[in-house]
Amino acid sequence: MTEQRRGERLDQPRAPRGLHLPRIDADSFGRWAEGIARGMGTANFLVYMTLILAAWFLWNTLAPAHLRFDPYTFTFLTLVLSLQASYAAPLILLAQNRQADRDRVSLDEDRRRATMQKADTEYLAREIAALRIAMGDVATRDFLRSELARLAEELDEAAERRRRLERRQREQKARPRTGGDPLDEPRDELDGDYAHDGRQESPT
Repeated sequence: MTEQRRGERLDQPRAPRGLHLPRIDADSFGRWAEGIARGMGTANFLVYMTLILAAWFLWNTLAPAHLRFDPYTFTFLTLVLSLQASYAAPLILLAQNRQADRDRVSLDEDRRRATMQKADTEYLAREIAALRIAMGDVATRDFLRSELARLAEELDEAAERRRRLERRQREQKARPRTGGDPLDEPRDELDGDYAHDGRQESPT
C-alpha cells in the first residue's frame, strides 16, 4: 500500500483511464465528407439513383420468384434508403460547417482589408488636405507674372534714367566750360544724391 502511494505523485498528471478510441484526422474526414456531399448534390447522383431504383423495382417484380432477393414491400430497399439518409444528413451538416468556417475566415479577412483600406483612405485624405494648405502659401502663376511685369517696368525705368544721365553727361562734355558754376555739374538721377535743391548762396 505504501509503495502504491509512493508511486502516485501529486506533481504529475494521472494517465487517462478508460477506452482509447482511434484518433481521426478531422481535416481529412471533412474533405471526404465534402466530396460526398458535393457528389450527392449533383444531377448525376439523382439520375444514377433513379436508374438503380427502377432496376430494383423491375427485378423484384418481373423476375422469377426464386431470383427475387427483395420481394414486394421492398423491405431491404427501405432499409438501404434509411441508412443512406441517416448517413447523408450528418455528412451534409459537416460539409456545411466547414463551409461556414471558411466563410467566417473569409469575412474576417475582408473586414481586416476593409479596415486597412479605410485607414489608407483617411491617411490620403489628410495628406491631400495638407498639400492643399501648403499650396495656398506657394506663389501662383498670376502672382509670378505680375511680379515679373513689375520688375521689367522697374528695369525699363532704370535703363531710361541711365540713358538720360549719359546723354546729359555727353552734353555737358560737349558744352564749353565758362566757369565753376555748380548748376552745370552733372546730376545723378539714379541715386538722387546730387539733385539740385533750388537754393543759391548769397554773396557776402
